[in-house]
Amino acid sequence: MRLLAALNDFNAAHPWSHNDAFVGFVLKHARAARRRGGTAAVDVGCGTGNMVERLAGVFPMVIGIEPDAETRAIAARRFRDSTTVRIAQHRFGEESHQQNDLILFVASLHHMPLGASLRRARSALRPGGRIVIVGVAKEAPGDSLRSLTSLVLNPVVGLMRHPARATRPPAHMRAPTAEATDSFEDIRTVASEVLPGVRMRRRLFWRYTASWVSPA
Repeated sequence: MRLLAALNDFNAAHPWSHNDAFVGFVLKHARAARRRGGTAAVDVGCGTGNMVERLAGVFPMVIGIEPDAETRAIAARRFRDSTTVRIAQHRFGEESHQQNDLILFVASLHHMPLGASLRRARSALRPGGRIVIVGVAKEAPGDSLRSLTSLVLNPVVGLMRHPARATRPPAHMRAPTAEATDSFEDIRTVASEVLPGVRMRRRLFWRYTASWVSPA
């Protein structure tokens, strides 16, 4: 218990977002969608806009959806002078049919009804578009080794990314969070029904990734 408490204290002093470990995965799919002629991306639960900024370097139009008012305000200020980025405050599901080329969920899908949200995302995609997920799942017994590895690596990465001691988490890590209630296997079962052929992998740092391409 003392070791876990010490690790928690160290991680709090050197915080980093586990989502940052998957920027390369997201951008790989974003660039693939752009090469097919894609022009519009949606980041669902965009937080303060870190991933929106990266997507804006790929797509001519990016919409960030953030339901939390305070977090959305930070993102809106960040892109107030942009003509290609829009930050919206509403729940996901209002997107027009087949109008988007990439729909991204980064640590946000577990805040929403799983099956319904995936169906809405599928409907909002143009043919050939992509759904990309960096998700959070409820830990299961089979995740123990991966979780232990993540526990060991977490302070190392934190020290490398944030060597100065922090007194509070950075703004992009203060958005509201929620515990995942579905295991990876539960999520895979639902996702495979809604998105036939979806590719899913368990990952380090208590994440999984998924990607699906809409039939052309």
